[in-house]
Amino acid sequence: MKILWILPYLPWPMTSGGKTRQFHLLRTLSERGHRITLLVQSKTEANAATRATLEPWLERLIVEPRRPLKHPVTLLAGLFAPWPLLTTVNGVSRPLRERFDSLLQEPWDVIQVEHSYSLQPYLQPLLRAGRDFVLTEHNLESSLGGATYDRFPAWASLFVRYDQWRCRQWERKAFDSARQVVAVTESDAQAMRQLTRTPVEVVVNGVDSRSFAEVSADPQSQRVLFVGNYEYAPNLDAVQWMLDEIFPRVWSHCPEARLAVAGYALPANWPERWTDSRIEWVGFVPDLPDLQRRCALFIAPLRQGGGSKLKVLEAMAAGLPLVSTAQGASGLAIRPEEHYLAGDNAQALADAVIRLLSEPTLAAQLAGAARLYARQHHDWAVAGDELEQIYRTLPSTQEHPACV
Repeated sequence: MKILWILPYLPWPMTSGGKTRQFHLLRTLSERGHRITLLVQSKTEANAATRATLEPWLERLIVEPRRPLKHPVTLLAGLFAPWPLLTTVNGVSRPLRERFDSLLQEPWDVIQVEHSYSLQPYLQPLLRAGRDFVLTEHNLESSLGGATYDRFPAWASLFVRYDQWRCRQWERKAFDSARQVVAVTESDAQAMRQLTRTPVEVVVNGVDSRSFAEVSADPQSQRVLFVGNYEYAPNLDAVQWMLDEIFPRVWSHCPEARLAVAGYALPANWPERWTDSRIEWVGFVPDLPDLQRRCALFIAPLRQGGGSKLKVLEAMAAGLPLVSTAQGASGLAIRPEEHYLAGDNAQALADAVIRLLSEPTLAAQLAGAARLYARQHHDWAVAGDELEQIYRTLPSTQEHPACV
């Protein structure tokens, strides 16, 4: 199939779950013979390393720059436009719309748009041309609440409520305009079906099982791992909760335990705020398996967010025993005491960490079951199969395919 894939960010380097999903789905589809043009509006340039990584999987990589966050257009539209602020940040771009108009002159089997908040520059051209498109929504943004608006000051509460209302209206419009909506979990899909008559199907988040197959936990290390993108508010909350409430309880019973905090955009002031020498401020690591094999277990103390967590899937695929909240395990058909240990308050999570550090046999048993689950149900090959099945139902692929 000939696919036009549209993104509001470059999928390399893989500094977030969303980027990881994009990279692996693009690679999976390309390996299966699909011809993909990737259109990206990005706040960062596509440097030589990024192009060298992405272009082998693509027919074309087209990158349009995103204007600065505090540009007057963004500030004015953010206040007065009918769509939410996040859509304004990623929309209202004449160069992008003009580039898209020219691309619409070509035959496409599938037009794939990622995130409703990126749709604004493309929606009217798509409707005018009568072109179907598939819309993937990684989270139901209007339901995230604090996860989206935590950084707004208290005096902006009226604007926050207004923007949440705009978000709900925009989601309905985006979903209703699509030929097919894709969610990443069944619970998200059920919520989206309440907003639209457009069919909503699930394409799961995945994991590159081969990359993690040779990794195993090191129970002797007593090192607990957390990985996140710290541009995302739920990960900030998770680390703060760990260090303020969870790990003081862990250290009272296991003083030798260590906590490795890894991931992109680690706040510079954290090492000054939390000075305990047992905290390892790792930051972004390009080789995650190398770090994982030096850890005893993975913790996912998430209280906010949506979808399913790729960092959790990667930990499971690497054979790391897992401690998680219900939110951290959301979207995954895993069961406490069979695949992981659960807790939804600081004491329960601390007790679970202590238990796994103290009971290596139990830790290995849970890790083995979780690894098998990840490989069988969430390998990227599974996600690729699900997405291809959706594409095969589209009228554009049945009536006049652009590429056979």
